[in-house]
Amino acid sequence: MKRIVVKVGSNVLTTAEGRIDLTRISALVDQLVWLREQGYEVILVSSGAGACGKTLLKVENPLDSVEQRQLYCAIGQVKLMNLYFTLFREHNLHVGQVLTMKEDFEREEQYNNLKQCMEVMLQNDVIPIVNENDTVCVTELMFTDNDELSGLTAKMMGAETLVILSNIDGLYNGNPADPQSRVVRTVHATDDMSKYIQASKSSAGRGGMQSKYHTATLTAQTGTRVIIANGKTEHILRDIFVNPDQTVFTEFVG
Repeated sequence: MKRIVVKVGSNVLTTAEGRIDLTRISALVDQLVWLREQGYEVILVSSGAGACGKTLLKVENPLDSVEQRQLYCAIGQVKLMNLYFTLFREHNLHVGQVLTMKEDFEREEQYNNLKQCMEVMLQNDVIPIVNENDTVCVTELMFTDNDELSGLTAKMMGAETLVILSNIDGLYNGNPADPQSRVVRTVHATDDMSKYIQASKSSAGRGGMQSKYHTATLTAQTGTRVIIANGKTEHILRDIFVNPDQTVFTEFVG
């Protein structure tokens, strides 16, 4: 079976007001189920725990940035996984939670345990849902963002394709807000596209196009095809694999 990793950012999973977009999550789950029906093994790397947590609890006492992150992600991860559990259960599919830290990819024993965990899940038709362990990962223990985590996961699991879903169509050759800018359709790992990268980040997540470009380039160099696409586009995952010539996205190849 072909193995793919799909990373979904917080900006895809939330509305403009910062609330969890249940309709969008449900649509993405339907597409992931469709990919499985087409013979793909699917690993989902999902942000959104912090966004979930903020909608559940109003804190009266002041919190610093680390305390706020730990609190909202701790309670939000429960809600996020419950959403995925409920939505995938409607398709008679099981999901499993994989919370990880950067050091899990740096120490051999932890790396092998993490890989074996996801392998046995896939062998038993369980979809791994991967996220950073935000309650523990603070300061130097943190991944840059879940883009980095998705690239490391794709490499570890030998994925054929990594799809990074953001809130824009791909890598532009200028400011995405400029009507004259166009999406760069294909990027080779040796191409230097840094002059096109915008430094701005979304309000919902830690990453930005700079992070996605860095992850995509490194991952493509290992032989995994990487696609950056707009997760808010209807049927985007289906279209990437069925109608690639008619779908707008950026593809990175080695």
